[in-house]
Amino acid sequence: MRVALATRSADKLREIREILAPLPRLEIIGLDDLGIAPSPDEDHIEAFDSFRENALAKARFFAAGTGLITLADDSGLVVPALGGAPGVFSKRFSGRTDLTGPRLDEANNRLLLERLRDVPPERRGAFYVCAAAAAFPDGRVAVALGTTPGRIADAPDGSAGFGYDPLFLVPELGVTLGRVSADVKHRLSHRGRAFRALATRLH
Repeated sequence: MRVALATRSADKLREIREILAPLPRLEIIGLDDLGIAPSPDEDHIEAFDSFRENALAKARFFAAGTGLITLADDSGLVVPALGGAPGVFSKRFSGRTDLTGPRLDEANNRLLLERLRDVPPERRGAFYVCAAAAAFPDGRVAVALGTTPGRIADAPDGSAGFGYDPLFLVPELGVTLGRVSADVKHRLSHRGRAFRALATRLH
């Protein structure tokens, strides 16, 4: 089964391919592989205040252009001590529209640490959220949610993963997601949990 993945992130494409690799019946095709060039319209898809609605909007938008079952996700970090921020603005938290990739991740992480500078350890709890959505050519949709609890470290640790992973301490591991192998991360991560649940509904 060929399915499209609605992301421009090479890191996210790699992760989701790895997560779904145990399901050989699925062939995950990226937007670039399908020849779908970036469009200014894409900048306005994620206009909602919930992960679920943003994921659905993205899946529907690209399903219309691919004619394939299309997967999408909206993921982010929720820190209760910051009123739920960064939340759905996790990727754009720093406001640095001039940066992409690792440099944008670093800017987001710096701002997160600044906002938490005076927050004591017992209030640095956080959780990752992923809403994984599928849009089918016949108009059906499916959504699955995954979460991972943790806390925010005092400084980045590790170079694995991406986004906020070097700051996200997983209590059961005693280290950040920036320190673990891909296999361990996929087993515990919000994205792994959401996409494994969604995959059971792709038929």
